[in-house]
Amino acid sequence: MMELISDLIGPFGIESVLPYVVVAILAIFGHFFVNHLDRRNLERQAAEVVEEEEEEDPDPPRNFTAGQLRSFDGTVDEKTRDVKPTYMSVGGIVFNVSKGRDFYGPGGPYEMFAGRECGVALAKMSFDEAHLDDLAGVAELNFGERNELDGWVEKFQHYRCYPIMGRLVPDDKIPSRDRLWTKEDLAKNDGSGEAPEGYATAPIYVGAAGKVFDCSFGGVTFYGQGCTYNRFAGKDASRALAKMSFDPQDVENPDISTLTDKETKVLHDWVKTFEVRKQYPVVGKI
Repeated sequence: MMELISDLIGPFGIESVLPYVVVAILAIFGHFFVNHLDRRNLERQAAEVVEEEEEEDPDPPRNFTAGQLRSFDGTVDEKTRDVKPTYMSVGGIVFNVSKGRDFYGPGGPYEMFAGRECGVALAKMSFDEAHLDDLAGVAELNFGERNELDGWVEKFQHYRCYPIMGRLVPDDKIPSRDRLWTKEDLAKNDGSGEAPEGYATAPIYVGAAGKVFDCSFGGVTFYGQGCTYNRFAGKDASRALAKMSFDPQDVENPDISTLTDKETKVLHDWVKTFEVRKQYPVVGKI
């Protein structure tokens, strides 16, 4: 070994190269030490994020349209570049299966189930596209298939502990967008009533620019009981939204004939937000 070191040192002598050897050793040690710290920091930060998520109060149950559910497919949001949650509906019960992303997220063996109603497909153990989004078909399952579906629900809820986010409401259970609502009927749908069959929570109707939106489809934390915009629930809030006002005189007054051009634009922006970005279903008109 000493001969090998001597050959490497050559004519320079050990005294001349020793400082360089020491520097090299320190550099290598420093590299591994820093990398170790970086890895520990990343692990600590990841643990803190998970802990924060677990400590957050869960959102109240909400209703989903099929269109809304499809957006929760675990892909990267093109606008925000954030990874979207992965949701699945199993017999109308919407689960957050993001913890099972390796199975249901992009590239996973069950990725075709992400953002879809999968009750019939799971009951039949089928990857046939015809068995997806067939919520009505759940009622037509035979005894064995029904037991299989119940087993999946139990597995998701009690073994995988996937959070239940709400219910998938089929289109035929949502009122027609052509239905005409009176002020009195609108007031009955302020989120305080009983949830209809197949709904996770009671409807929350908000009128805006002649349309009635059901904000229980994703807006419970804004328009639900005790929330900031609950004063608009069950009302034609057109004037209040246009004027960005909580004044009872605006909240209780639906007249928009005296709005300025700027306020009218604000109202149309609200309608666009409700209908396009939030995808609240239009359940009638006023």
